[in-house]
Amino acid sequence: MLYYLFEYFDKHYSFPGAGLFQYISFRSALAFAFSLLLSTIYGRRIIEKLRNLQVGETVRDLGLEGQKQKAGTPTMGGIIIILSTLIPVFLFAKLGNIYIVLLIVTTIWMGIIGFIDDYIKVFKKNKEGLKGRFKIIGQVVLGIFVGYVLYFNPDVLVKEKLPVDQIVQTTTTLTVPSNHFSEAHKSTKTTIPFIKNNEFDYVNLISWMGDNAKDYTWLVFILVTIFIITAVSNGANLTDGIDGLAAGTSAIIVLALALFAWVSGNIIFADYLNVMYIPNSGEMTIFISAFVGALVGFLWYNTFPAQVFMGDTGSLTIGGIIAVLAISVRKEFLIPILAGIFLVENLSVVLQVTYFKYTRKRTGVGKRIFLMSPLHHHFQKKGYHESKIVTRFWIVGILLAVISILTLKVR
Repeated sequence: MLYYLFEYFDKHYSFPGAGLFQYISFRSALAFAFSLLLSTIYGRRIIEKLRNLQVGETVRDLGLEGQKQKAGTPTMGGIIIILSTLIPVFLFAKLGNIYIVLLIVTTIWMGIIGFIDDYIKVFKKNKEGLKGRFKIIGQVVLGIFVGYVLYFNPDVLVKEKLPVDQIVQTTTTLTVPSNHFSEAHKSTKTTIPFIKNNEFDYVNLISWMGDNAKDYTWLVFILVTIFIITAVSNGANLTDGIDGLAAGTSAIIVLALALFAWVSGNIIFADYLNVMYIPNSGEMTIFISAFVGALVGFLWYNTFPAQVFMGDTGSLTIGGIIAVLAISVRKEFLIPILAGIFLVENLSVVLQVTYFKYTRKRTGVGKRIFLMSPLHHHFQKKGYHESKIVTRFWIVGILLAVISILTLKVR
């Protein structure tokens, strides 16, 4: 809203400083600072409100050290993250930008699903919460919506780097970045690390269908989008098991995605790094900055010993946002590396359950790979303090983020 207000002042009244709102970097800094202040200052009030409403965490006895002390800690703290993200976005972002619209819808939709789940757990005293199939349906609906919009919306376009010989034919100078790219067009290409040119076309997945394959590429893209959103949101949900783990890990992932959004949306950097230029995608940097500010502010109250838990209201929302960001900047195939913590947490549960069922069927006695899953509980069982586990997971997350960023140049 403020963006449009200051744009009007700049055009009609030459208002001093109004022109600064045209710069993504300036609005991103404001969004981060405002979000951080909201989450830290008003976060305490929300926590007190949750405590007064007796929105306390019901802790199952898993035999973990310090677990019983967490009973009654306010949950649904994801509300802090959601509000602290959306308010700065509404103030500083271009609300007509299709990528911003998608991220706002994702935040609200996943927030509602998570809120319903937490509400059932807390107020209906049902530890299972929202049935798994309804969560999956909600994630699938979001995946269909996001996939459809990204594939068919006319504002979602790319410009691809032209071969050198075509650049020479187009212009006599190689110093104008805009002349180094093709015209903006719809594309089914995305980025895949460690292969030539780092590019992959979804149509290749169904090339066996012949000349008509391109007509069905939209279906493949939507299915991939559904899978990614479901996997990442569930991964974030599983990671939210000890104080500060999910919020800190997510902040690291999102910071890396901010760099990808900035580079992909800036024609100069896209030209220098020889990557696909995605017009208008740089606006997502404002949303990401607000999101990071909200996560960092939430960590103020969520680090050990936690004064509030995010609940599914926060974890499902975080996962959904990360998935949509990655797909929007065409870095969805980097998720196994960038969000490697989420992947490992997911895999630890799948492997544990699968191996237990397999051994029980073969021998009559179920065996386990880990002392407990998800993986962070395995280390708790081994006697590590949760602060040490969280810090080491963050370090691994930073390493994975750096490796992901290096793929910009590794081909």
